[in-house]
Amino acid sequence: MNPSTAQAMVIADELARNDVRHVVVCPGSRNAPLSMALVDADAQGKLKLHVRVDERSAAFLAMGLAVATGRPAAVVCTSGTAVANMHPAVLESYHAGIGLIVISGDRPPELHGSGANQTIDQRNLFAPAAILVDFPVAERRTGQNPVWRGLVCRAVAQAESGRPVQINVPFREPLVPTFEPNWPEELEGRPDKERWTTSAPPRSVASSRVDFPLPARTLMVVGSGQPDRAAAACEVAMRAGWPIIAEPVATTGGASVLRCGPLLLGSLDKAPDLRPEAVVVVGRPTLSRGVRGLMGRAPVYGIGDHPQWTDPQYVAIHVRGWLDTTDLGHVQGHDPEWLTSWRTAAERAATAVDKLLEEDAWPSGLRIARDIVDALPSGAMLFLGSSNPVRDVDLVAETRTDLAIHANRGVAGIDGNVSAAIGLALGEPDRPGYALLGDLTFLHDSNGLLIGPDEARPNLAIVVLNDDGGGIFSLLEQGAAEHKNSFERVFGTPHGADLAALCAGYRVPHVVAESPEQLRDALRPRPGLRVIEVRADRARLRDLHARLRAAVADAAFG
Repeated sequence: MNPSTAQAMVIADELARNDVRHVVVCPGSRNAPLSMALVDADAQGKLKLHVRVDERSAAFLAMGLAVATGRPAAVVCTSGTAVANMHPAVLESYHAGIGLIVISGDRPPELHGSGANQTIDQRNLFAPAAILVDFPVAERRTGQNPVWRGLVCRAVAQAESGRPVQINVPFREPLVPTFEPNWPEELEGRPDKERWTTSAPPRSVASSRVDFPLPARTLMVVGSGQPDRAAAACEVAMRAGWPIIAEPVATTGGASVLRCGPLLLGSLDKAPDLRPEAVVVVGRPTLSRGVRGLMGRAPVYGIGDHPQWTDPQYVAIHVRGWLDTTDLGHVQGHDPEWLTSWRTAAERAATAVDKLLEEDAWPSGLRIARDIVDALPSGAMLFLGSSNPVRDVDLVAETRTDLAIHANRGVAGIDGNVSAAIGLALGEPDRPGYALLGDLTFLHDSNGLLIGPDEARPNLAIVVLNDDGGGIFSLLEQGAAEHKNSFERVFGTPHGADLAALCAGYRVPHVVAESPEQLRDALRPRPGLRVIEVRADRARLRDLHARLRAAVADAAFG
């Protein structure tokens, strides 16, 4: 056994002992020892191996698997630009608090600076987003087995705290198993498949707690973040009689959430009796301009990651790490009319929204978002694309606590969305899986559809709202009529892509839904990966949203 093979076998075994259940491998030469060791580990049932040829897609796939399983997942690649291709997924994982492990095969030190092919300085390539665990070059001598296993344990412990980790492993040739003398020491791990080193799990409850008064007329806004923190805070809101506005990915613990809340916030100037005396922001809201417009108009109290809290407008007065029912003593009284008034306004807004969407020409992104959330079977997983789809659901869809809703909200890029959705579906294969993506988001990660014939395929229906370009920009300042000369080429970016032909090239079933009935039928659970295309007119988008805001303002506050 040669040194690279010995080291790779130990790494694969210790990953499995640390409950790393899924590893994604990208083909390459420098990572060949580890790739071959992982094939053996998969055959022995120690872990599940996935293979992808595109490193960016592979890293997002691993990220989705980590979210679905609640355990760190790893992705393995060769040296050079292959490592750099994983940077977007590392950044998303860092900002979302996901334990992604990137294992980068590297050239040995003597080849650095020599002009050797595919050789870059890749140590700490992802800093400061990822923690580096740097492996020594394996040598034929004793005493290395505990070092290799201990380093794997350190890496997994960091990932378990919600941090991306880069394990950089320089492999010397030979890179494949060879017939050599027996290794000079035993390479076994701890008895009973235990980790080489166990460590205490990170604390989920922050020591920083609320210690300031909370008015009776408080509004709670919940974004992405730790589920236990959000559920605990929402329990306080329910008992205190506060209205809750929550983004689709938020975990509210079964609390009642106002539908169309972000639309209501955009019209509060018409409703002085609904203006809060304080706003409690839980986690990281990123979607609604209505939420951003509310900040600073009332005292803002943050409940989130401390000391790196979310406050991009610098309006927060107090920030603490935790709020639960033991803090109810800080709530100053109870106003029974407060929650009732908000619920009445939300019911009126929802009625106006449904009426407008039913009367408007089908399809629109808003109507598709509402109808998909309504149509999915209980227990389904829904991944929302980072552009308009997640915002459309936020604006008009009913909150369903029986669905697992995900989106990449760390840095919220459109890259890797197909692969992240596939990773989520593979990580929870018993859930019916769905994704709602825009056409540019789908095309940006179309390589996510490239799944080899020997690889596990997800039970996932990807709905693509195809309006031939970047519809979200139609709703921003650059979409105004005075900018029409520059808009279409550099913001609208029409592509004219044939999604049916693209799917056929990947051998992925494709269907076009041309009516609400066809869409609902296409959403019925079926095994395998498939794409449901809905073609829409981007030119109507800005006007529809303007009419929606006006209808809500008139119905709720008129």
